[in-house]
Parts: sequence; C-alpha cells; structure tokens
Amino acid sequence: MSTAIWWIRRDLRLQDNAALAAAMQAAEQIMPLFIIDPFFDRSVNVGERRRSFLWAGLKALDDSLRQRGGRLIVRRGEPDVVLARLVAEFGVTAVFAEADITPTARRRDEKVAKAVPLHLQPGITVQHVDDVLKADGTPYTVFTSYMRRWKESGLPHHSSLLPTPVHIQTPAAVLSDKLPDILHPSTQFPAGEAEALCRLAAFAEGADAPVFRYAAARNMPGVDGTAQLSPYLRFGMVSARQAAVTAVSAMANAQTKEGRDGAETWLNELIWREFYQMILYHFPHVARRSFRPEYDRIEWQNDADAFAAWCNGRTGFPIVDAGMRQLLQTGWMHNRVRMIAASFLVKDLLVDWRWGERWFMQHLIDGDVAANNGGWQWSAGTGTDAAPYFRIFNPITQSKKFDPNGDYICAWVPELTVLPEKCVHDPSLLPPVLQQQYAFYPGGNYPVPIVDRKMSRRRALDAYKAARAGGTGRLPHSTAIKC
Repeated sequence: MSTAIWWIRRDLRLQDNAALAAAMQAAEQIMPLFIIDPFFDRSVNVGERRRSFLWAGLKALDDSLRQRGGRLIVRRGEPDVVLARLVAEFGVTAVFAEADITPTARRRDEKVAKAVPLHLQPGITVQHVDDVLKADGTPYTVFTSYMRRWKESGLPHHSSLLPTPVHIQTPAAVLSDKLPDILHPSTQFPAGEAEALCRLAAFAEGADAPVFRYAAARNMPGVDGTAQLSPYLRFGMVSARQAAVTAVSAMANAQTKEGRDGAETWLNELIWREFYQMILYHFPHVARRSFRPEYDRIEWQNDADAFAAWCNGRTGFPIVDAGMRQLLQTGWMHNRVRMIAASFLVKDLLVDWRWGERWFMQHLIDGDVAANNGGWQWSAGTGTDAAPYFRIFNPITQSKKFDPNGDYICAWVPELTVLPEKCVHDPSLLPPVLQQQYAFYPGGNYPVPIVDRKMSRRRALDAYKAARAGGTGRLPHSTAIKC
C-alpha cells in the first residue's frame, strides 16, 4: 500500500489544504507529520504563548484526524534527517507540504529537497507570490497598485475551495513522540480549525454580520469590531483563500453601500497580508535591514531604560501602555494600537524598529515574520509604501480619536479609571489641586511621560533628514528620556 507524507508546518487544517489533497491523490496511506524542529525549539523569537497556541492547534488537528481514521505523527529533529528516515523506513513515495516564503523556511526546504522527494503546494497566500507582478515581471512595491492587480487577477470563489477529506488512513506502525505540554492556554484564542471557522462565520455571515460595520469599527480598540482571525491565519487553521472567499461573498451579499464598503475594507486588509508576504519573498533583505537602505543610516538612541518602559507599558502615555499591557497579558494587540505603539517607540523614543519587531515576535500569538516586519517598517517609515518619515502619531490625539471614552485604556490601565474622562488620555491634565481628591499622583499611581513630545518629534525629524541626506542621524545624547 503506497504511503505519502503530509508534512504539516503552517497549515493546521483539513479543509482547503492543497498539500493534504495532493498527498491523498498520490498515495493510499497518509502520514500527517509535524516535526518539532530544534531551530523552533531554541528560537528566542517564539514566546510561550505562541508555542502553546501551536501545541493546542496540533492537538485539535489530531482530534480531527482521529475522527476520520487517521492520527497525527509528531517527531523531533532536523527536518531533512527525520523525513529521510521515515521515507526509508516506510517506503514513502513522496513528501507534500505547503510552501512557506520566509528566508529561513526556504533554506530549510532547499535542504530537505536534497534528501527526499519534496513537493511544495500553494496555500499560505491566495495569489502565489510570483503571480501578481508588474507588466515587466518585477514585483510591486506600492500597495494600491498591487491590490488593483490582485483583484484584476480574479476574485476567489467558493468553488475553488478544496473539500475536507472524509477518511484518512495512517500507517499503524508509525510511532509518534508526545506533543509538548500547553503551558499558556489562551481563553481569548482557543486553538483549532473548528474555532477558526466558527469565528469566520460569526464575523462575516448573516445579514447583520460585523463585517458590514468593519470599515467604521476596525480602528476602535474598545469595540469588538475585527475578526480576530490573525492567529488562525498565522498557523493556517483557516486558509487565506477561505477568508478571502468569505469576504468576497460578504461583498456580494451586502444590502447597503456601507455594508459593501465594510466587507471590501476587510478584503483589502487580507490583501495587505498578501502584499507583505510577497515583499518578504522578493526582497528577503527586509528581514534584517530597512527596505529603503538610506534609513539604515539612522543613528538610533536605543535607550535601554526607555525601551524597558515601553515593553512593560510604563511610558506615561495611556494608549501606548494599554496596548503593551494587552500584549503581555494576552499575546495579542489591536492593530490600530500596534501602529501607535510602534510609531511611539521608533519616532518618539528613537529606538531601532528592529528592537520592537523582535519584542512583538516574542510575545504575539499571531507573530508572522512577513506581517510583523511589514507593519514595523511601515510605522518606522523605512519600508515599501510606508508611512512618510515625517508622519509621527500623536498618541494622545490617536487615543481621543479611536478610544474616545477611554474604554480600551481603562481596561488595560485600570489605575486610570479613577480619573475624569477627559484626563484618561492625558493624566497630566489633572490639576494638582484635584490629585488628592482622586487619590492620583503622577509618578506614583502612574508614571509621568518619559519623553517630551515636542522635543522628541524634532529629534526624530532631524535624525531621519540626516540619514536621507547621506550622513548619519547622530545626535547628542537627549535629555528627553526621563528614566
């Protein structure tokens, strides 16, 4: 009886899985295999919350496989060595896997392909990273042009989705290692394909689905206005194509212009994800350097105490602190707040964007190299089609606009709940004569702002201008950081 390996990496699902479908077409028995790579085990960029989400997702996948007659096989070791042994021991005819686009994954797969017959299938993106290109065959570097061409290439339809297998036969003789313990189970993000599909349906199906209000609600962190599917897309518990198909279907079913705009805005956000995957694939240097090389000349301040205050949500700027505390406590942060926090670190504190990128990767459940890097370089103004370097978010203005009642801030910075509403965004507005009345003392209950924003803005603009001019952004040590 012929046997093929379905090598599971970032596709923890049975529905719409090209690698699984190809394996089942090629052989009578399927070995669903997850390899715990030593590289992943020792990576400092993978936090325990993301590991736990992965382990829980694999447990859910094993349950689904067992319902269909199969089971998950777990092995530890270098992928090329593990796969070569299984191929030799069980007479495996081929190994099928979903193609990954990160530089590390591509190097791994090149090594594996020399050891076993490896067949990579599409799936991480809707459109393959080589399919949406300019007329001259070069990759797009401007999002709006890429998005237009992406849509012109043909919107995905339900008929393109691959069905869930009814029965999967796994060789009985194959032994499996035990999955690691789930140390930090997430109540906010229960892992697994079933949960992912349930969330997708709850967000985008039905006449009154939240997706129809997405355009207005997506930037409001105190409102439950987003799909919160990013961890599930990160590990392929739902396919990018299924999410896009659902968005297109919602656009067609919208009963108002506002509803259609909401659904299309969500589709556009999914295309942003595609764009950043494409950028990382075609410009792998962005994983370590600025997309725009002139910005690698910026002379960062990199104040360790200021960075620590940012990491721990102790900057004295409530919207920033709320986001950073949400990240530490849940492994997730609202996207609008990610942009605010990133802009603050890079431009107000003049800390290298790579420091923040690394911190996010260490703590985000949905940490994805392409999306995280793209978001950080956008905020820093160093990336492709990024925010201009002179665009510096004012965290107080941003919180007043997007969290007007302070609901989000108070949820994560509870010491500010005692303040009058107008002071929640900027506690410095509380007059000294009222501090005793509210039992709130700047620097006591809550830190004073660690930076003077007028000075920090001027400092950032000078540093960026100097880098653009061809020199360094070297500046005298600033006294703006109050550590």
